[in-house]
Amino acid sequence: FIFQDPFAALNPRMTVGSIVGEPLWLDGVGRREREERVADLLATVGLLPAHAERYSHEFYGGPRPRIGIARALAGSPKLVIGDEPVSALDVSIQAQIINLLEELKDRFGLPLVIVAHDLAVIRHMADRVAVMYLGEIVETAATDDLFDAPLHPYTQALIAAIPVPKPGARAGRPLLQGDVPSPAAPPPGCRFHTRCPHVRERCRVDHPVPEEAGGRTVACHFWREIAEAGTGPLVAPAASPALTRRLALYRRGRAAGATTVTP
Repeated sequence: FIFQDPFAALNPRMTVGSIVGEPLWLDGVGRREREERVADLLATVGLLPAHAERYSHEFYGGPRPRIGIARALAGSPKLVIGDEPVSALDVSIQAQIINLLEELKDRFGLPLVIVAHDLAVIRHMADRVAVMYLGEIVETAATDDLFDAPLHPYTQALIAAIPVPKPGARAGRPLLQGDVPSPAAPPPGCRFHTRCPHVRERCRVDHPVPEEAGGRTVACHFWREIAEAGTGPLVAPAASPALTRRLALYRRGRAAGATTVTP
């Protein structure tokens, strides 16, 4: 796991070397081999081997999430799950961590599952997206397909809610009405029916089963009729200008061989 808060997820009483090496210690790796492996992991995420002797409170910004990523890689995982891994970071640090995760994904062939609310980050990082509402997946699709043509009313509402930083760039759409029901006591039928602008009586009674729709799935009784009516907002989010610039600058720096980040 890569946790959301890179500071709270690190034990302040342990050195960075102990934090990153703990999964190896649990696997019974010897001390000398563990120290060598920790040094390699720190270098992999853009830190220096000497940082193993420091404590987490001695770092700020970018190095803290890198420590968490190194720990996640220590056990040679077959799957890495990032729980909002960049939401607590400044935009400039977000760009660094996003690029690092993409590089590690390609380098090690790791399946990477990102849980996030930032749709611009999801579009930048993900190959495939699953949209959830009240604990259930309502739509899955390849990233471009989902953002260019959302089929489920909830996915459409999510994309329509993305602000466009230009007055008059897009006509306003009505917001969803009502409050989100309790996940502990979801409504019968379709869980989205209490807020759906296309709700019908069947939605209140029958629970929709995900249907295949050309390489994607959608859990809605009337998604075909909604798509034919053309009521879905098809405005795809883009990364903010600041994030886009940081991503481009960081990629150029990595291409030029700048692999170490100074804490």
